[in-house]
Amino acid sequence: MKRFVIDTNVLLHSSNALFSFGKNEVILPIEVLEELDKFKRVDDELGRNARDVIRTLDTFRRQGNFSEGVSLENGGRLRIPSFLDLSEAARALRISPDLADNRMLMTVYLLQKEDPSTEVIFITKDINLRVKANAFGIRAEDFVKDRVEFDELYKGWREIYLPFTEMDTLFSKGELSLQQEIELFANEFIVVRDEDNPNHSGIAIYKAEKNKLVPLVNKAGAIWSIKPRNKEQVMAFHLLLDESIKLVTLVGAAGTGKTLLALAAGLHKVIDEESYTRMLVSRPVMPLGRDIGYLPGTKEEKLSNWMGPIYDNLEFILNNRQHKGRHKEFSKIEVEKFLEEGIIEIEALTYMRGRSIPSQYILIDEAQNLSPHEVKTIISRVGERSKIVLTGDPYQIDSPYLDAASNGLSYCVQRLRGERLFGHIMLTKSERSDIASLAAEKL
Repeated sequence: MKRFVIDTNVLLHSSNALFSFGKNEVILPIEVLEELDKFKRVDDELGRNARDVIRTLDTFRRQGNFSEGVSLENGGRLRIPSFLDLSEAARALRISPDLADNRMLMTVYLLQKEDPSTEVIFITKDINLRVKANAFGIRAEDFVKDRVEFDELYKGWREIYLPFTEMDTLFSKGELSLQQEIELFANEFIVVRDEDNPNHSGIAIYKAEKNKLVPLVNKAGAIWSIKPRNKEQVMAFHLLLDESIKLVTLVGAAGTGKTLLALAAGLHKVIDEESYTRMLVSRPVMPLGRDIGYLPGTKEEKLSNWMGPIYDNLEFILNNRQHKGRHKEFSKIEVEKFLEEGIIEIEALTYMRGRSIPSQYILIDEAQNLSPHEVKTIISRVGERSKIVLTGDPYQIDSPYLDAASNGLSYCVQRLRGERLFGHIMLTKSERSDIASLAAEKL
């Protein structure tokens, strides 16, 4: 049996983390309870996780004494060590006991000394604390249950070389059963190339229900003045416009067109085709501490301060539609008109919990700043006949507890690939401007 000492940030990241260590001993330093107490009044996902953990601990409290340990449902044990004399550890490690992080390291040190035959592992999402633990000879690991290998993240498309005869069958008959033994995912795009002439190529999509490739034809052309500029954007538009695909994720660096494409497709589906009653747009409020209450004014006025990128993209689309070069004020007026008429609704993620959202085109921008649990909560709000689009860049994360491998967007892509209701594209080429492309590539 191993001993896992859990840091507070692990429980704030996942309230079910207590049950993730099998038939081993899970130890919570008393400092964790003190920090959870500080977070329990916060009205965001961290606060909700803190309250959930506290309620779970209260349930187990009735089963026995935490200082001696209580049994967990998965066969492990949970213990909160008390009456520890940290002075010995403070002298040995030569660090101040005034800091909660230091006291947790002291707790791990004492547990190691208490029973050298049992392996003690400190679990924390704080990178600096893991480095600090290593300096003291303490084994420290990240909480990796919801992590994915980002370097191996599903791209949503691949290249395949085919004989000319199969290429001809695909594009002349409109479908092709692959002769090669290749494992494909539902709604995965294939760039097919002629084996003898690689410059002869086309794009197809794998339809799992038919077990066949179907050629991709962009019949719509420009969507609200926005034309795809590369093959990845062509693929993205196809996913965004296909109503049978209910969940779409677009991952890419700044300037690759994620938000612009999603907004243009949303306007087309809501206004032109009337497939959805409105377009609901939201994004995390990471720079403002996740709470719009820090800004003055009504909810709409508060939201407008951090939805600037959405408004900029909408104005760009409207400014280029039919009347190129017209004064920007006309575009602003049109955007405001859409908002007043309810065609577009701007909502804070805080208010999406508990809602059921039917018949709407939902766009969640900057989704890389959401935890896996937050993404699950949002997607579970999607009602009948709705479509949800998540966009983001996993390399630009503002949350202190997330990274490219553990954020909800990457987690969603890796867990849902292959599902028939899901489609994904990783966009790699910046199309914003030459200087934006240079920055994305070199900086």
